[in-house]
Amino acid sequence: MRDTRASLLSEAEILVRGRGYSGFSYADLAEAVGIRKASIHHHFRTKEALAQALIEAYDARYDAALDEISGASRDGVARIEAYGRLYLGGVEQGLGCLCAALAVELETLPEALRRAITAFFEKHIGWLAGVIEEGQIDGSVRAGLDPQAHARMILAALEGALLLERFLAGPEGFGQTLTALSEGLRPARKS
Repeated sequence: MRDTRASLLSEAEILVRGRGYSGFSYADLAEAVGIRKASIHHHFRTKEALAQALIEAYDARYDAALDEISGASRDGVARIEAYGRLYLGGVEQGLGCLCAALAVELETLPEALRRAITAFFEKHIGWLAGVIEEGQIDGSVRAGLDPQAHARMILAALEGALLLERFLAGPEGFGQTLTALSEGLRPARKS
């Protein structure tokens, strides 16, 4: 059996990704894990501490995934496609991105959580921009693109597709969005 802290993090992530930060309580989490509400405070004294731990764990999983993607291919478009497939699980599970779900409530979140969410997205924009730059150098990504602007566009498109395709066409619709993004990044084929 998993330890209580890990179970709390897993269930809290599902709740936040599905309902948002304000949409769940320690009572909801206690019911999902099958423990008393007071027991949660032993692991996370405050909801903010729980959310901070969620962001840290989510960020660590993405760091590992980005490292794996970077090591699996040198092709810039292939890396961006692999990055996009990370979002597919959310579409299949009917869950949004943890940090995007939190960002929706940015104005009501404690400052420490705002900083952590900002850092998460800035890291991803930086990684995507680096992939675009490297791809332009090796010819796997179309020349002339502004790496920072396109990194933001890619992240925004994937986050938007994750949200929309949970309601519209599901994984198939998400796949179409990812294909369109990829095709827009590929160098023109020589005739």
